[in-house]
Amino acid sequence: MVKHVIGTTDQDFERLAAPYRGELYAHCYRMLGSAHDAEDLVQETYLRAWKGYDRFEGRSSLRTWLHRIATTACLTALDKRGRRPLPTGLGGPTPTPEGELAERPELPWLEPLPDTLGGLGAGNDHTNDPGAVVTARESVRLALVAALQYLQPRQRAVLILRDVLRFSAAEVAQTLDTTVPAVNSLRQRARAQLDRVTPDEDSVPEPRSDQREVLARYVAAFEAYDIGALTELFTEEAAFEMPPFATWVRGAEHIGRLIASHCPARGPGDLVLVPTAANGQPAFGMYLRAEDGTHRAFGIHVLELAPGGVSHCTVFFDTTLFRLFGLDPVLR
Repeated sequence: MVKHVIGTTDQDFERLAAPYRGELYAHCYRMLGSAHDAEDLVQETYLRAWKGYDRFEGRSSLRTWLHRIATTACLTALDKRGRRPLPTGLGGPTPTPEGELAERPELPWLEPLPDTLGGLGAGNDHTNDPGAVVTARESVRLALVAALQYLQPRQRAVLILRDVLRFSAAEVAQTLDTTVPAVNSLRQRARAQLDRVTPDEDSVPEPRSDQREVLARYVAAFEAYDIGALTELFTEEAAFEMPPFATWVRGAEHIGRLIASHCPARGPGDLVLVPTAANGQPAFGMYLRAEDGTHRAFGIHVLELAPGGVSHCTVFFDTTLFRLFGLDPVLR
């Protein structure tokens, strides 16, 4: 337990609190569904903690105290914000991939979380427990974070604090200024709701060697703009969605038709993919060749892999995300 020491310097506070930054970022992201908002809330958490550190008396761990501040800030923020969906959560797939896309720029869409910011990248997690790292990755997968958005904010907070961060019911009750029985009730209702909205997906992972092959073929197919090769990479029941467009498709054939109809690329070399990682999943920053010949930020692809190929692809066309991923807006 970290105890308060009178006269602790700002450098000491930063040294003690810094190891939790990635975990706090992931926590705020699970609560809010937005990497941009999570960035703001983590900054607010550290500012509040720094200002109040002279009153921190070590009655709880520094980790618990920081998460208490972050959770309170997130709940306040959620009072003014609606849930962040993905297109697959708003309705069924379109039967006509060539049809006009339904753009919904007014909706606050779910955003991807860069692994480097959520403490999921190499050397970013403050624990050496491999099991904890795996749990952290699974707890920010896009499908789960999208499902969390259906929970009421306090239910969401209880489920994350108890089931992901493994805080005790008493610690959560103190964080939310409620009772242990109330926490247990909120947790039970949250689990029941999550079971109803969580997609029933194949949880068997693709072998790592096969993953590398599939990802290499994915890059090659897009950069060659080979629609046939792309179609072959998706599983029969794969989903493909593209916020801010509410339109999405299911099935390899429909995915190929959607890309062929709506992607602005026209031939080999128009697209370049740069590997990254998001939500504990493989991802790519996609660049589109402009009229001046440069390749400019176009979208972030986040992939779900299953035996047989790509089972889900979400393309985020918000190019402001490239900064969070450490990706340049223009390839040099």
